[in-house]
Amino acid sequence: MALTLIAVVLSLVLGHIMPGIAQLRGYHWFISWLQALSRVLGGQSVWQGRFGLLFGVGLPVLAVAGVQYLLDDRWFGLPAFGFSLLILIYTWGPRDLDLDVDAVVEASNGDARRAAAAALYPEGGDPALEGPQLVEAVFRCALWRWFGVLFWFLLLGAAGALFYRLISLSAQGEAQRNLPTAQSQAAKFFRALLDWPVAHLMTFGLALAANFDNVLGAWRDWHANGGVRLDTGFLGAAARASVVSELAEEQAYAIDGPAQAPALLELRDAMSLVWRILLLWLAVLAIFVVAGYAN
Repeated sequence: MALTLIAVVLSLVLGHIMPGIAQLRGYHWFISWLQALSRVLGGQSVWQGRFGLLFGVGLPVLAVAGVQYLLDDRWFGLPAFGFSLLILIYTWGPRDLDLDVDAVVEASNGDARRAAAAALYPEGGDPALEGPQLVEAVFRCALWRWFGVLFWFLLLGAAGALFYRLISLSAQGEAQRNLPTAQSQAAKFFRALLDWPVAHLMTFGLALAANFDNVLGAWRDWHANGGVRLDTGFLGAAARASVVSELAEEQAYAIDGPAQAPALLELRDAMSLVWRILLLWLAVLAIFVVAGYAN
């Protein structure tokens, strides 16, 4: 557990002091792998369904799991630690969320801001520049880029992080376009399944890091309208409620400051809340590490 915490912290630090790492997070090999499987198995029914997706994603993940198993308990765990760190760095992101948010805030005009905001909408479509939509986009990206990878890494190690990343890639972008329709739908289902517990933990962290009553109320209202379902919309609802509450409190104490568009204020505050949740997760992980040593 201690080495896991160190790996997480190191991956965050290295990602910030060495932003060029993001350029190494390429997944062209995965696209090529899917294309090769499609050429070989395209005419067979087994490739067209969910099993085909699990086959395409599962083989690379099994390879990583095999290396993870072989390195376990060797040389005081240092080789396994180094391997896990490399996989975590590779699966994190792949884009830097802070830089993408800063690019939207610092854009010189509306067209440049819209172009920058496209990075927050990896599923395509015309990016929205309204505050509530930007807040949801930041939290959705934080779920896909940070917390999903982190949760499954903590639960299943390097193989879990890679499994989450490949499933999320299969549900959007070029990887999705290389999959049969049934596999594409399966990828969305599996990603929703993997995201659901992570989004709830993010919402709980948001409640602790921001206004607990507002977050709980937004979560309860969202479920009251549709019941329990495999959807992470409650995270966006809780994020919007938290940002509105925080900005209202800040406005009550504001004196004179530089004027800024409300949407950009909401975007900045959303990014700040995401960082608070991440720090809270790391603090909880550190408590588990200390408790383990104490026992």
